[in-house]
This record gives sequence, structure tokens and C-alpha cells, in this order.
Amino acid sequence: MATFDTRLSAVVGAQTASALADHLQIATVGDLLHHYPFRYAQRGDRADLNALQVGEHATVVAQVRAVNRRPMRNRRGTMLNVVVSDDNGSTLDLTFFNQPWQARYLKVGRWGLFAGKVTEFRGRRQLNGPDFRMLADDADDQENSDLIEEFAGALIPVYRATGKVATWTIARCMRIALDVLEDPADPLPVNVRRSNSLMGYGEALRAIHRPDSNEVLYAARKRLKWQEAYLLQVTLVRRKAVAATVPATPRRGRQDGILAAFDAALPFRLTDGQVTVGAELAADLSAAHPMHRLLQGDVGSGKTMVSLRAMLQVVDSGGQAVLLAPTEVLATQHHHTICEQLGALARAGQLGAADVATTVALVTGSQGAAARREAAARIADGSAGIVVGTHALLYKGVDFADLGLVVVDEQHRFGVEQRDALRAKADKPPHVLVMTATPIPRTVAMTVYGDLETSRLTELPAGRTPIKTHRVPGGDQRWMNRTWQRVREEVESGHQAYVVCPRIGDDDDESTEDGRRPPLAVMDVAPGLTDGPLSGLRVGILHGRLAADEKDRVMSEYAAGKLDVLVATTVIEVGVNVPNATMMVIMDADRFGVSQLHQLRGRVGRGSAPGLCLLVSEAGDGTPAAERLDAVASTTDGFRLAELDLEQRREGDVLGEAQSGARSHVRLLSLLRDADLIAEARVEAETTVSADPDLVKQPVLAEAVAALVDEERAQYLEKS
Repeated sequence: MATFDTRLSAVVGAQTASALADHLQIATVGDLLHHYPFRYAQRGDRADLNALQVGEHATVVAQVRAVNRRPMRNRRGTMLNVVVSDDNGSTLDLTFFNQPWQARYLKVGRWGLFAGKVTEFRGRRQLNGPDFRMLADDADDQENSDLIEEFAGALIPVYRATGKVATWTIARCMRIALDVLEDPADPLPVNVRRSNSLMGYGEALRAIHRPDSNEVLYAARKRLKWQEAYLLQVTLVRRKAVAATVPATPRRGRQDGILAAFDAALPFRLTDGQVTVGAELAADLSAAHPMHRLLQGDVGSGKTMVSLRAMLQVVDSGGQAVLLAPTEVLATQHHHTICEQLGALARAGQLGAADVATTVALVTGSQGAAARREAAARIADGSAGIVVGTHALLYKGVDFADLGLVVVDEQHRFGVEQRDALRAKADKPPHVLVMTATPIPRTVAMTVYGDLETSRLTELPAGRTPIKTHRVPGGDQRWMNRTWQRVREEVESGHQAYVVCPRIGDDDDESTEDGRRPPLAVMDVAPGLTDGPLSGLRVGILHGRLAADEKDRVMSEYAAGKLDVLVATTVIEVGVNVPNATMMVIMDADRFGVSQLHQLRGRVGRGSAPGLCLLVSEAGDGTPAAERLDAVASTTDGFRLAELDLEQRREGDVLGEAQSGARSHVRLLSLLRDADLIAEARVEAETTVSADPDLVKQPVLAEAVAALVDEERAQYLEKS
């Protein structure tokens, strides 16, 4: 008998085990049995052969329609050409060179599985020398019994395979492993299985690889999805419970401090959402254990204002707050915005400063030595109540007097070690607020950030106007002429525009894997606009390779209205706030992700004038790329777009740093489609942990959680 830990070489032989390990990272029986089929085929499967993409390694179920053997013209030997089709009538060519004996198996009317790399010849899709296995039929059931044994059922499992390890090799190994598998202990508590009508673990593993019917397959998938969701939620609920026991310094603020003075001077009313989230943060900061809160808000929803008020509460409590930004452009923008919003409240020690004023320090990697020393001194002696900076804050020499709050902007752009290094600069664990303007679907927040409290800002502040978005056919010169004319019209109306390109240019690597032209570059587009359709306008350039002082100069000139058009890369994606900018043209828009397009679009329409975003793309109507851009154009609801983005990306390892791959924990669970299941698993996990925090009464569950949170993942979770 074998267990999950049994090495595959002892079950399927050394040669096959070596191939599975080398090409699919499958080393044990457990690894193999958790390599689930990604789809199931049947004779008469209606898969569309025309949908195959050139270059992909595909496995298809099809019926032999024609077999033709003929001599090759330019060399000795024969070529066997076989035409197969699906149930839609779509066809695919199979070509075999000097393998005439294959005709014995490839008989007209028989169904088979065919695997190989998809190529194209004279406009027809084909597989050259594909590997194949024929399926049993009544006429010839015994002829290939060794080849078809693993596909005896009505539902044929198709596994993610490689050119070196075919799906039927994996299926054969599965059959052998299941035959010798000792029934595994079940990590799901009996009451969880009963209340949710779930089959046993071992039964589910057997059923998902060799299902007797669609009903059995559905039950197996439900059970295994439940296990993935439940183990994740138990892990996160336990972490949340532990965090609640860690001591921290309460930061309750005071009624007559800098926060009260700031609120009294605000020239506008906070939105209801900002008031609600502000109250949540205030309560968290007043607690004797560290705040761990995720603040997500769509583009322009006012997250910076909410986080600033939280930072001021900490300053009122005698502590310091730090805002960590991913780029120098964004850090500088945050520093400028905070100083501008605070006014006299940010000029402690200066003439005209308010009595309760503090200092706002900026720390970036490109600062001169004198400026860095001055900022470090103010941070160390505590006179800088608010500190804004980039990764430079993490270096030695930046020491805090009393770090009370860490605010991480666009947290997904920072590595775990970087966030941990900043928190380590506090004597006691600081309160932590992570912010993102990339909307996160509810189920992703429930899993990836399931140990954090979550707040959402969904309203736009008063005065903001919706942004209109349209897709523009980049290959049509008439449309492009109108696009640049529209830019001129905005400038003539006293406004400004952005033009965004995917690439910097010059010494960029221009190679592409898909054969398409290189993405458009700032260094190419900007001169073309200056000498062409935008001649006479003041055009600036901004990208990541510019020196820091040059970036600051360009952004300052643009913000001051000294530039009409800014041609930039995604360096402007987050945080850049120029209310007078009303139009954005995104070149090669299909080269950007959905969330990225939404973030870029959020740089316009930040004032009282309407915003316009044009998505320029050469993608043809009806293509997936065009449909994706049309979806972005159809809504400004970032949360809906986040779900669309999730639909289009493979969901990876939500616990660890790896976001995809064969070793991902989440194999069946869809964070989008299984929202209700995840919510139910969360409730069950909370009940389990509440009754048995250390899982003493559930040793199998405890072992499964320990295996899930191995040493690497445990460090990741602890630091994040």
C-alpha cells in the first residue's frame, strides 16, 4: 500500500517518476493525486478544433474522418495524412512522416485522443507526428486494450501535460496509484462533512480521476473545493485570532490636537464612506492590539484623505506615522499633497506654524546627502510626525523615535521582506494599514487578506465627474487623426492630456515572443507627436529611467500647467493627481491588463471638468483583446473590472508569493465562481477555531493546516 508521502518511483517506476518530477514537479503519490484533470472529454465531445491556437500543446478528442498515404515528393519515404474532426464538423490534420504502420490504428470512424504542438500549413491547423491513443469501441475492443484501459469510463480525464509527459501517461500513473493507495485520513471534521453533504476525502480523490458520471464528478469537485477553502480559512482565522492577542500601544488621539484643527479647516465635507471608514480606523488605532486593516477604494475615492486623518490621530498620541509608496514619483506626490492639505499644520518650528503643527519628512533614494541627513534627524528625534518615502525608508540610518502606524500604499508592489523591515523599526508592533486602488473581488479579499479587517470606499468625492472611455481602432488613420484633434481641443479649452505607452524605447529589448511588432514606446511616440499632429503644443516626457530630479521637474511643470501633454509610461499609474488633466490616450491598450487600464484612466477627471480616456488598439473587432477593452470602456466600476480581470487570469497560490504553477495550493477553487462556497467555509472555520483554537480535538485537520502553512508560507504570512 502507498500513502501520500510515498515516492513515485516505488509505484510507477524510476523512469516515469523521473519524467513526472522533471517536467511537472510531481515527486510523490500525493503530488500526483492532487494533479487534477483540468477538463473531461467524451466521444462526441463538442470541443471546437478551430479554437486551437498555433503554438500551443493541445490534447483533443476527435474522430478519424479520412486516412491518406502517399510518397513524399522531395525525399524518400511516405507521408500519412489523417483528417480528424470534432462533433461540430471542425477538422484538424495529423501528419506522420515515414510511419505507415500508424494506419493500422487510425481507422475511419474511430475516436481517439491526439496530442501535439499545433502548427499551421496552408491555412489549416495541424499536428505533426502527434502522440495518440485510440478509444475502445464495440468493433475492436481488445485490439488496443493496453492503450485504452485508463480511458474505460464515459468521462475521459484530460490532464495538464507537456511534450515529454502525455495526458495518458499521467492517467495510467493515476490508475496505478489509486489501486495501491491507502485510504487517507480525512482533514474535514465529521460535522462539517455532514452539514454540507460532502463525500469522504479518499472517495473524492478516486471519483475526480475516474468519475462514473457527471453527478459523481460534481460531488467530488465540491468536496475537494470545500477542503481547499476550509483549510485556507482555518489558517487565516487562526492568524487573526493570534494577532488580537499581540500587545500594541493604543493611539487614541486627543480632542484639541492636530486632527481636530485639520478637520476644522477642511474646505469640503467628507463623504459618508470616508466618515464611516475614518471611525473604523480610529477605533482600531485606540485598541491595545495592532490594527491590521485593508483599505480598498476605487480610483479617486479619497483613500489618501482617510489615511492622513489616521496618521494625524497617531501624531496626536505622541507617535509617528509613515506612508510607504512604491515609486519616487508617487512618494513625492504624496509628500506635496499632504503638505498642501495640512498647510500651517505641517510647518512646525517655522514662522506662522500652528501651535499643534508637526513636520512632514520625505525620504527617497535619490535625495542628496544633506537632505537625507536632515530628514533622518527629524525622524530620529520625533519632530517629524509624518514620514513619506520609498524603499529608502528601509535602509539603515532611518530610525524612528516612536513608530505607531505604517501605511502601505499600493501594497502589492512591495515584497514581504520590505514591509517587514519597516515594521521592525518600531519598538512595539505598529498599527498597519494597507491601501490599494486596485479593487479586489470580495472572495479574493476573504482569502488573500482573510486575516485583515477590510474597509471599502465606493463613493466619489463631491465634484468628481464620470470618465467616458472609448476604444479607438489604431490601424485606422482617420480615427487616429480625430484622436489627436481631440487632444488639441482639450488643450485649447485650457486643459491637459496624458499619452501613455507600454515601453520606454531606445535601448529597450524590442523582441517579442508572439511575432507582433514591439509595443509603442515613449521615446518614439513623443517626437512623432511633437513634429506631427501635436506640433506647437508643449509636450513633456516622463518614464522610469529619468533621473529623480528630472522626474520631479517634469511632474512639477505638468502640475503647474507649464506642459500641455505628458507622454509617459505607467509611472503615472497610481497617485499622480493633476486635476486639470482631462484626457488620456493609451497607446497599444491591449498590451495592458484590465486593472492597469482602470488605474491609468483614474488619472483624469479628478477635477470638475469631465474626463475622457481613449483606448487605442489594433485588435480587431470580436477578438478577445477587443472584447476586453470594450468591457473596460463599458464601466467605471473598478470592482466589476476586478472580477473580469480575475476571470482572465489563472488563480495561483493565494497563501505564498508564487501566484501560479503546479505547486499552487488552490487547484480547483475559483475565487470568483465559488464565492458562496468560500463564504460558507469561512463561517465553518470561525466556528471550528472558536471552539478549538489550537485544533487539539482535530489532529488530522491540524496536520493538514501545518502542511499547508509550511515553513516558507509561515514566514510569508508572519511578515505580511
